[in-house]
Amino acid sequence: MIAVPESFFAFDYALLFAVPRVDRGERINVGVLLYSPAAEFLAAAINVDTERLRALDSNADVELIQAALNFIQMVCAGDPAAGPAATRSARARFGWLTAPRSTVVQPGAVHGGITAKPEVELDRLMDRMVR
Repeated sequence: MIAVPESFFAFDYALLFAVPRVDRGERINVGVLLYSPAAEFLAAAINVDTERLRALDSNADVELIQAALNFIQMVCAGDPAAGPAATRSARARFGWLTAPRSTVVQPGAVHGGITAKPEVELDRLMDRMVR
């Protein structure tokens, strides 16, 4: 096992995909979930490129996709307006958000890493994978 310096935190992350037509399976990256238990950090960053989404499906329901992504951010933040899912522990919320589903917004596989600043890592992953 590799020792991690005290100023670094282990984290898990997953991409979020918009799948405007689930039957076709085409998708674009629209966000990242990042969870670091030691840093007590759980957040989702989102960015929907409407033009790319419409290239996959000219009839894509952008408002529905944006609403689903906003809901994910509310769950991450523990916002009670998001319902029972938001009231669970951060670990349970991350697990619930990364569970496979067949909807217009889907999570990808969970990956891990280490970082000194989870919020900076979330932005780096967004730049690298989404924007």
